[in-house]
Amino acid sequence: MEPSASAVRDGTAPSPNHGTARRAVIAGSGLALGASLLPDIADAAAHHHGARLLPTQARHLAGRFSYGVTPALAKEVRHHGGARKWFDWQLDPRHVPDHAGRALDSWFPHLRWSPTKVAAMNDSGKVGGWEVMNDYQNWLLLRRMRSRQQVLEVMTEFWENHFNVPVSADGVYTWRVRYGRAIRARALDSFESLLQAVTVHPAMGMYLGNAVSDKDHPNENQGRELLELHTVSLAAGYKERDVVDSARILTGWQVAMWTEHWDAGYNELAHYVGKVRVLGFHSRNHSADGKKLTRHYLHYLAHHPDTAQHIAAKLATAFVSDHPPRSLVNRLARVYLAHGTQIKPVLRALVDSPEFRHSVGQVIRDPENDLVATYRLMGVHVAKPHAADRTAHQLVWQASGMGQEPMAWPAPNGRPIVGAAWSSPSRVMGSMATHYSMANGWWPNQGVHYPKPESWLPGKSVRFDRLVDHMAQRILHRHADHNLQKACRQAVAVKAHDQITADHPVMQWLFGRLLTTFFDSPDFFRR
Repeated sequence: MEPSASAVRDGTAPSPNHGTARRAVIAGSGLALGASLLPDIADAAAHHHGARLLPTQARHLAGRFSYGVTPALAKEVRHHGGARKWFDWQLDPRHVPDHAGRALDSWFPHLRWSPTKVAAMNDSGKVGGWEVMNDYQNWLLLRRMRSRQQVLEVMTEFWENHFNVPVSADGVYTWRVRYGRAIRARALDSFESLLQAVTVHPAMGMYLGNAVSDKDHPNENQGRELLELHTVSLAAGYKERDVVDSARILTGWQVAMWTEHWDAGYNELAHYVGKVRVLGFHSRNHSADGKKLTRHYLHYLAHHPDTAQHIAAKLATAFVSDHPPRSLVNRLARVYLAHGTQIKPVLRALVDSPEFRHSVGQVIRDPENDLVATYRLMGVHVAKPHAADRTAHQLVWQASGMGQEPMAWPAPNGRPIVGAAWSSPSRVMGSMATHYSMANGWWPNQGVHYPKPESWLPGKSVRFDRLVDHMAQRILHRHADHNLQKACRQAVAVKAHDQITADHPVMQWLFGRLLTTFFDSPDFFRR
């Protein structure tokens, strides 16, 4: 494979065979995306004695429920007495100071607008709804980068994908920010609280047609997806008549779309009245005010055994492996039901399970997680934007180039959560292109600070193999194994014992090649 044009823009000095080096890294990434575990062959003589590393299991837990184990996060884990205690602390975000995360609210003033104002600004041509949605997507990525509430961020992303409402759906730009905030507020509460909030939310109703559904023409879309995707799944064996009655139950929750105010509320004149039955739920439904009926129906679905199985399987797939053991799913489902759909007990049971402990290296970063982790682990600082060309406004385009914008999956099922879906050559190459561009500080390049190459040196002069080990500890939170040492030597054509100083070519025009090798490595592609 020949290097791309951008891959040779790092200078005109004599350089190694970059194609060979990149092929070695690509081969390694292929191993990562196949989820095969490389042997941990560490070169003891090459170890650099830097900051204390977390034990493997602590790194595993912190990494699976964060967007990259930075030195600061590792210090936080040690401060709280280990990963498990850190995890419990994170499960109550009220106790996690988050000044950096809260500061982001002032970066994107459009996100504070009411649905009416968003619609008015869009209709006037002053600020398009798509621009407000871009701000929201960039805000999400920045929160994941900067927030100390890492478990909350991970779970907010999980649930916002489970209850997917794409930002590009017709008209949802008016209510989509509030929809995301509603999920964030309940991401660590109970599944029932989430289900009750999102099912009747204007954004969900607009996306799946319930906002214009009525008793004479019930729109089946949301009634169907509520069963298939959000709760009991196809395993419940529901029939078409169940779907129709599900849609009838939801009639009345409407939005005045394409009007001046985009008001949302309950319209009793639109609600279907008459007997309804969905699986084991039934009601005489004799009142035009169907709000109480909706609450009872959603309570039934949230506590249904098939919903417990569905949610347990999805959590296990996201945080354990593409094919989690049925025994684990069954245990998590029992915890879910025993604790009234509360999310925290299920997460505790998951991370305490032997299946989770044995799943080191079995989850692949998707492109969104990849981008966020690259910023965090590369130590790139994004500044508050004062113009549209600033990095804070470009993140969504970076994510698009890697193959996945936040909350933009067009179908109701949400983007895939299995690693196999993100293991294609095109995804790998998209990630590599982004890593290489950022490693060289090429783009984005406005309103952003990339660490200087010399800041990666642990001393004025250091053997190359010790430099590699030092960088591996900072980026991957582990010592550099034989494969990574070899890939780094190939990338910059030096020997393990070569002495590296700030003036050495490795720290000058070759540094981008060295740095990107860590982010293209199998250990980075794994969470």
